[in-house]
Amino acid sequence: MRLPTDPTTDPTTALIHARGLTKRFGGFTAVDAIDFDVAPGEAFGFLGPNGAGKTSTMRMIGCVSPVTAGTLRVLGLDPTTDGARIKARLGVVPQQDSLDLELTVRENLIIYGRYFDLSRAEARRRADELLDFVQLLDRADSRVEPLSGGMKRRLTIARSLINEPSLLLLDEPTTGLDPQARHLLWDRLYQLKQRGATLVLTTHYMDEAEQLCDRLVVMDKAKIVAEGSPRELIGRYSSREVLELRFPPGVRDPLDGRLDGLAERIEHLPDRVLLYTEDGDATAVEVHRRGLEPETVLVRRSTLEDVFLRLTGRRLIE
Repeated sequence: MRLPTDPTTDPTTALIHARGLTKRFGGFTAVDAIDFDVAPGEAFGFLGPNGAGKTSTMRMIGCVSPVTAGTLRVLGLDPTTDGARIKARLGVVPQQDSLDLELTVRENLIIYGRYFDLSRAEARRRADELLDFVQLLDRADSRVEPLSGGMKRRLTIARSLINEPSLLLLDEPTTGLDPQARHLLWDRLYQLKQRGATLVLTTHYMDEAEQLCDRLVVMDKAKIVAEGSPRELIGRYSSREVLELRFPPGVRDPLDGRLDGLAERIEHLPDRVLLYTEDGDATAVEVHRRGLEPETVLVRRSTLEDVFLRLTGRRLIE
């Protein structure tokens, strides 16, 4: 499958350029003066709790929601005046699949290709090529309705590629899928990255962001609160390792500061205590040396989820 390059696009110029980008709905500010750039061939992620402004940002990039204030350029074009030209070069994977359940798998791609003025022969050729890529060629003549959730998601991704887009937007691409389907989709998206595709995605899965994103921003309360690669963010906002301690009932409350000084940061949760440290094993030894007897001791590496929860908090936002 060929991923085209646009000869009119300077490869050193960002495919998405935003400065002071703002979206308001009446008196409510959904996106508050954010700055970011997405480079060609990059996998760029938006992370954030519900209501942080991720989807509103994606809708402005996709030219389906007008910009309230600030500057936004997509593929070097202005969404306000060049929305149709931008959309012709975008691939979009929405949060909810919008496939035609009454058509066959192949027909869904062919008909979608016709919207981009592809000939029927070319649309059919690309459809079969893409179905092979997402491992659905053997289901080409099956109707969509009985397909599993993972198959439908792969079909939606195949459909988004029918116009050989310059930029692929993915909104929560693997939400609701089982682990096997998620990993298969990760593999397909990674292959697209390897072929030079530019991906912009939102996700609630921190492991997905670590797997797929070259760079990402964390959004909270309509603003960008951090930016960098997954490893950069972990290095900046967390420690190398995390020691998780669980104590018997009635023991945690009277710890009386006996863990103080053992870690860069200590977080007391209802069910466990987290110690952020550079050496989890050495810290665990010191815990026992101080006469503490946790029920369980777990040493793990810091993850993007630790960063996410530190930046956005643990309180559920609806």
